[in-house]
Amino acid sequence: MIAFEQARRMVLSASETLEAQRVPAHAAMGRVLAEDVFSPEHLPPFDNTAMDGFALATGGRSVPEGTELNVVAALAAGEAAPAGCDGACEIMTGAPMPDGLDAVIPVEQVMVLEQDDEKRPQRIRLLHAVPPGANVRRRGQDVAAGDLIMPAGTRIGAPERMVLAALGIAGISVRRMPAAALLTTGRELVDDPGQSLQPGQIRNSNGPFLAERLQECGAELRIRQSLPDESGAFTEAVCHCLQAGVELIVSTGAVSMGRYDFIPDALRALGADILFHKVAMRPGKPLLFARLPGGALYFGLPGNPVSSAVGMRFFVEPAIRALLGVPPERPVRAPLAESVDKKPGFCMLQKTRLQCDDQGRLSAALMKGQESFRIRPLLQSNAWAVLPEQDASLPAGTVVELYGLSGSGIVLNACEVTHAS
Repeated sequence: MIAFEQARRMVLSASETLEAQRVPAHAAMGRVLAEDVFSPEHLPPFDNTAMDGFALATGGRSVPEGTELNVVAALAAGEAAPAGCDGACEIMTGAPMPDGLDAVIPVEQVMVLEQDDEKRPQRIRLLHAVPPGANVRRRGQDVAAGDLIMPAGTRIGAPERMVLAALGIAGISVRRMPAAALLTTGRELVDDPGQSLQPGQIRNSNGPFLAERLQECGAELRIRQSLPDESGAFTEAVCHCLQAGVELIVSTGAVSMGRYDFIPDALRALGADILFHKVAMRPGKPLLFARLPGGALYFGLPGNPVSSAVGMRFFVEPAIRALLGVPPERPVRAPLAESVDKKPGFCMLQKTRLQCDDQGRLSAALMKGQESFRIRPLLQSNAWAVLPEQDASLPAGTVVELYGLSGSGIVLNACEVTHAS
C-alpha cells in the first residue's frame, strides 16, 4: 500500500495537460478554457437608462423636487440618441442617454402636466429630487474593454456563455476533451434494468454512475462495455480501447486478491507500467493505477459501488481536471458534529452531510451506513469527509477536510441550513 496523498500526487504527476483547440462559443458548454479571455469591448457599450422615465440634465447638482420641464423628445431601446436635448427626454429602459443628459427620473415619480393629442407627455413636474447619475448604467460599468473576464482553467457554464454572448466573443480556445472508456467486469452484473435477476445476479449500478461522472467531469466517453471475469475478454477490450484512441480507461472490479481478480496480471502482460496497486484508504483500498503502452492512463477501481465512487472522486476526477488544465480543488474545512473512532494507518473517506445551524455554524455529520456496499446514504450526503491516516480517534469539533460529492462543490439545501442539529 501507499499513502492516500502520495497516490494522489502520483496521479497528478502522470496527468499531462492536453492541447488546446478552437471552438465556437455556442458549442463550448462544459469545456475548459485553455487561455485567458479578455474583453474586446465595454459592457454596457454605451450609457443607457436603467428604467422607464425621463432623462434630464443635472449640471452636476441635484435637480429639486417641483422642477417643471418641457419634454422635447422620446427615445426607445434600440434607437439612436438625439444629438442634444434642451429639456427632458421621455426614455425607455435600455435606451441610450442623449448627449448632455445625465440622470433619469422614473416615470412614477413625475406628474404629467401637458400631453399632445396622442397622449404623449409634453411637460412634467418632478415629484422627487434627482441627483446626478441617477438610474443611469454607465458605459463599461460592468466590464471595461481589456478586462480579464475568465482565466484559463475556467469551465464554461451558463453564466460564462451569457458574458461571452454579451461581449460578442464568437470563438474561444479550450482544452481537448480526453477520450475515455469505461469497462465494468463481473459475470454477475445485469445491465438491462428491465431484466429479471437470476440467482447470484446483481444490477450494474457502477456503470451508469461512472459514465455520468466521467462526462460531467469533461471526458468524452467513447466506449462503455460490460465484461465477464475473463482475462482474454478484458485484454481484447483494452486493445480495442487503445485502437480507438482512448487516453483514459476506467474499470471496476477484478483488482483485489481473489481468484477472479485478473486485471493486474493482464495489464502486465499488455506491457503496462503499474504505478501503484492498493492505497492506504477505506473504502477503495485495492485501487490500481497504471500507464499503458502509448501513454494512456488506466484506473482499476474496486467493484463495490462506494469504493468505485471514492476512486472516481479522489483519483479519476483529479486526473481529468489536470488533463483539462483545471486548478486543483481546495477542500472546505469544518468541525465534526460527533466524535468518531477509526483504524489508524488508513485514510477514511466518509459519506457526510455538511450542515449549518441557525447561528451560521457549520458542522460535518458523518452518515450512518459507511460500508462500501451501501449506496443509499449517498442520497442524504452532500460531501466526503477525509479522516487522516494517522488518527485513531477524532473528538467532536475536530476540523476535517470536506469535498463535494462531485467537483461542482458542496450544496446545502434549505433544511440543512436552517434545521441542522
